[in-house]
Amino acid sequence: MIVVDSHCHALPHWFEPVELLLHQMDEKGVKKATLAQVVGEFDNRYILDCVRRFPGRFCALVGVDANEPDAPEELERWAGEGAVGVRLRPGDPLAVWRKAEELGFPVSVFGSADEFASPAFDDLLARFPSLPVIVEHLGRIGRVARDADAEFRKILALARHPNAYIKVHGLGEICPRPIPFPTPMRFPHVPPFMEMAYDAFGASRMMWGSDFPPVAGREGYRNALRWTMEHIPFRSEADKEAVFGGTALSLFRFDEV
Repeated sequence: MIVVDSHCHALPHWFEPVELLLHQMDEKGVKKATLAQVVGEFDNRYILDCVRRFPGRFCALVGVDANEPDAPEELERWAGEGAVGVRLRPGDPLAVWRKAEELGFPVSVFGSADEFASPAFDDLLARFPSLPVIVEHLGRIGRVARDADAEFRKILALARHPNAYIKVHGLGEICPRPIPFPTPMRFPHVPPFMEMAYDAFGASRMMWGSDFPPVAGREGYRNALRWTMEHIPFRSEADKEAVFGGTALSLFRFDEV
């Protein structure tokens, strides 16, 4: 199985440089990773340089200031530099979404649960049926107290759009940190959000991403991979391979040189 981390961050001046991510990947058997630009950062030179420095290991989802009138042209410029996708907000101007569709760029979307559950976001998916749209962080459902939250069900209903995808991360994103730690370490109760996403979207539209390096403040890179892989009740080995690599490989181009 080729394991692909579909969501991680690297910058020399914020979070961590890419070499620390590579160390985690190599130690845990992760073959490739998608560098998602940090929210609010629009200088994509570093992550694109990482793609060039480590051929075949990374691809870059860039950021643009979508509220600037030249944002579509900026996105096209970054495409010429080697970008293969973009991160946008649900409410970003339609001109940038249109440019992403024109470029054949998957859009990884960061937003709140309210935004993902809104009729406006549902309409956005319908407006761009040929554009792969990836909901990050399980729709930002977070650590809610209810197993079957009505808002999350609205997010799952987005699966009716064939172009809708969803990212799952570590269990620590949906489970509070246990204090004191049990031995062996496990979360005593895991809400069924990942299973619900699997049932709604299917393995071919679901992908794992570590959220490195913020994951270090939760359960850590190794556990975000291992515990998530063990937790989801896959119906087949092929489904597991899709969620932990195949879906990302179907959307993102990792150039080998």
